[in-house]
Amino acid sequence: MTDPTESAPNPPPKPTRLAPIVTLDAKFFWDAADRGEFVGEACADCGKLRFPPRPMCPHCHSVKRNEVKLSGRGTVYTWIQPRHPAPFGFKEPPIVATIELEEGYRLVSNLYDIALEDVKAGMPVEVFFVPTMGNHQVPVFRPRAK
Repeated sequence: MTDPTESAPNPPPKPTRLAPIVTLDAKFFWDAADRGEFVGEACADCGKLRFPPRPMCPHCHSVKRNEVKLSGRGTVYTWIQPRHPAPFGFKEPPIVATIELEEGYRLVSNLYDIALEDVKAGMPVEVFFVPTMGNHQVPVFRPRAK
């Protein structure tokens, strides 16, 4: 039997980051992120990857699409740390970066596990997921070994 005077371990803090806004075209992406998977969209007819998700291929105009697993690797293209106004849902101002994915398109996300002064253009990064309010997850990036 446990002693009621002993304090229970502290539960992890609840996420303060806002949940993503899910559109019909991007629902597959956010559903995969909730499972810890990093996916993209490819045209089912011409095979070209497209981002952001959209109802029609900009290359061949097909409305057929496939979900494809992405490598989760890329490089930092550019970055900034916005300080004013204070970003809602973050304890510290996040590093906002444009990541050039190995698959050839760019994605805006956040960098973790690195100080602003250590970020470099072309720095290799890898995806991982952080929780948001409402039991969702979003993909973010951290440095990886070359």
